[in-house]
Amino acid sequence: MSGKMCSSSNSVIQAQKLVDQLQVEAGMERFKISLTAADLVQYCKDHRRGDPLLTGIAASSNPFKDKKSCALL
Repeated sequence: MSGKMCSSSNSVIQAQKLVDQLQVEAGMERFKISLTAADLVQYCKDHRRGDPLLTGIAASSNPFKDKKSCALL
């Protein structure tokens, strides 16, 4: 019976932790999606020149580029 008491005690503690976490999340200030999306678009536009995914990486500074090709004899 001691095992059942310990098990139910653990589940009560877990449920209380979950309730506490949900209360914290519910109390958080939320941003409007439209404002956040507009800010993200503006940030991307402002930083597009320095973004290597958009502009590419110069071959001279690319550490992953093969240095030499392999020749089989």
